[in-house]
Amino acid sequence: MSDSGSAAAKVGLVIVSHSEKIAEGVCELAGQMASGVDLVAAGGADGGTGAARIGTSFEKVQNGIAKADSGSGVVILTDLGSAVMTAEMALEFLDPEQRDRVRLAQAALVEGAVAAAVQAQGGASLDEVLKAAEGAVVSIDPEALEPFVTHSAAAPGSPRAPADAGAATIRGSWTLPNQMGLHARPAAFLAGGLLDLDAEITINGVDAKSVMLLMSLGLGQGKEVSAEASGPDARAAIDLIEAAVVSGFGEPA
Repeated sequence: MSDSGSAAAKVGLVIVSHSEKIAEGVCELAGQMASGVDLVAAGGADGGTGAARIGTSFEKVQNGIAKADSGSGVVILTDLGSAVMTAEMALEFLDPEQRDRVRLAQAALVEGAVAAAVQAQGGASLDEVLKAAEGAVVSIDPEALEPFVTHSAAAPGSPRAPADAGAATIRGSWTLPNQMGLHARPAAFLAGGLLDLDAEITINGVDAKSVMLLMSLGLGQGKEVSAEASGPDARAAIDLIEAAVVSGFGEPA
């Protein structure tokens, strides 16, 4: 579980997997991008060794919910079907007050956990964190490494929603100087920083407020970052992106 010492309570996450190591690994990955969010691993069956540990545990899920709930609610993410059943059983045993602030996400485990954690880090509501988890599925064309956008945006070739005709669009382009490029941490930094800005923002054609879409771009050192923003906070968005990219996200060139 990550450090929960921030003043404001945030939505917590419980990661339910048939494998203890997978649950712990997902928490570790998401925690690198959202250190202020409570991430609780509830993986593997009770007792046993080796293959006997593969499974799910009602008690682990129940304890995980209690551990992750700081008052703002909990989103549960699962891997396979029986993990969903175990989570649903745990929900049935919660008292009505707590049950009202627990959600079971229909989401991809890894992508959903990362997206939800970044959203929760920004102080989003329970329903907003759930929506981020469920909208985080991204497929990648192995040849072109271009994202097929699902849920929250259109697939390649589909028309994008038109920008407000009365809103000026601000653009900027920069070259990534840092060795790792736009990898997980920079993507999380940008998505988290842009989340609360009142603007429509894209980076290289994808929603800049989605950490998973930014990661799916696969932009390495020397690649160009092209941003567009429209809306009241468009200038602030472009300035934030420019400062982050030019500084190399604080990483070595």
